[in-house]
Amino acid sequence: MNENQQDSHQRQRDLYHRWQEIQERITNAAQRAGRAPEELTAIAVTKSFPVTDVAHLIELGFNNFGENRVPELQDKAGAQYGKKVTWHMVGQLQTNKVNHAVRWADVIHSCDRIRLVNALERAAVNQEKRLKVLIQVRFDDDPGRGGVAADEVPELADAIASTTALDLRGVMAMAPRHGDASVAFDRLQNISEHLRRSHFEATWISAGMSEDFEVAIAHGATHLRLGRGLLGSRPYLG
Repeated sequence: MNENQQDSHQRQRDLYHRWQEIQERITNAAQRAGRAPEELTAIAVTKSFPVTDVAHLIELGFNNFGENRVPELQDKAGAQYGKKVTWHMVGQLQTNKVNHAVRWADVIHSCDRIRLVNALERAAVNQEKRLKVLIQVRFDDDPGRGGVAADEVPELADAIASTTALDLRGVMAMAPRHGDASVAFDRLQNISEHLRRSHFEATWISAGMSEDFEVAIAHGATHLRLGRGLLGSRPYLG
């Protein structure tokens, strides 16, 4: 076995042990919340990690992957893995990147404005593709994180529901940088409940990352976005 093969096997073992630990935490958090772990979808957010990590995680049973940037989404989703996987665009999306995002992503988690809804609809129609979309809700004042205020969700939901190629699936949020994640995720759960009264199909709650996914599970999260806790510290890219 050469050095590259040894490194690859070591990396796979590392990912295996990290995933085993996270699975145990997910199971325990779900049981505390009176929920079944099978209700939860773990998304491996592979931002800045190599395509080989995607392949390793597929071998461990992952079939949902997330990216923050369109170029990385394109590179990784365009690779051949020998298995169908679902790609989630979880980062902020500029309208000039929409065509590429729609080509490679199956789910957009970060829809936060009417202009983006219109761009996604045009791209999906042109590419003859149906696209799942979540509304990102904002709980802090950082414009770089995107999202809409809670009172803007109904209008955006109606806009998505009125399209022909987009499927409204629910809401997404990040806990505020300086605040109580439990309070934020409780608000998101309430927003989701109100949304489902008029859009019954919008059942997804994308919430919780490596540092707070157990809190998110307690507040109804269905999709967990796992980065550092699963893959380790992100490589320095210069």
